[in-house]
Amino acid sequence: MEEAVKIKNLTVAYKKTPVLRDITLSIPKGKLVGIIGPNGAGKSTLLKAVLNLIPRSTGSIAVLGKNVKIQKKHIGYVPQRGSVDWDFPTNALDVVLMGRYGHIGWFKRPRKQDIDYALFCLEKTGMKEYADRQISQLSGGQQQRVFLARALAQDADIYFMDEPFAGVDAKTERAIISLLNELKGQGKTVLVVHHDLQTAKDYFDWIILLNKRLIAEGPTEQTFTTELLQKTYGGKLAFLTKQEESSHV
Repeated sequence: MEEAVKIKNLTVAYKKTPVLRDITLSIPKGKLVGIIGPNGAGKSTLLKAVLNLIPRSTGSIAVLGKNVKIQKKHIGYVPQRGSVDWDFPTNALDVVLMGRYGHIGWFKRPRKQDIDYALFCLEKTGMKEYADRQISQLSGGQQQRVFLARALAQDADIYFMDEPFAGVDAKTERAIISLLNELKGQGKTVLVVHHDLQTAKDYFDWIILLNKRLIAEGPTEQTFTTELLQKTYGGKLAFLTKQEESSHV
């Protein structure tokens, strides 16, 4: 099994309080992975630790078999929409072109092929007609699509996405999951922090269940079970259990 991400004994603490404890997991290449757990479980922290955006207390991390610092060209990242300054004076095309800097260099002007590829990525996310629109003038779903297009423009081998479906309409959600499946079909690996248990089973073929510690990881049919979800969420899971029971009637 070729590994996209390998984590060993990862602990992350904020002000000496552990947020993630002793996480060890291995994700094979070419999977569409859902990272699932309650609020405060450390899902976003896990992504940021893997990407070396926050310090870790202990542990080792390899992305595509190497240290993440030398794999940046191969990594695409979509942060939470709420963490972005949407008032920054730039248009959608310029945001997507930022995804090409790993290929063209930070201090070089974009080439025609870079601009064409950025426009292609905007078209893939249904946003080409908004290329010249200021990002502050876009709706939440449109902003999310622009950031997804920026990640596509990186032409990465592995993508990390932090709540890409949060706050978007049903049409945008369908467009995003269709695009993620297309990436998977190309052999890419996609890791998604996700909060909607109703769609998780349909969206992902590999699940990580997290609540500060690793509860389970593996193929969806093995991990997305009532027993393991109860361990992850505790008593908050009653609604899901009832839904599953009614579906078997």
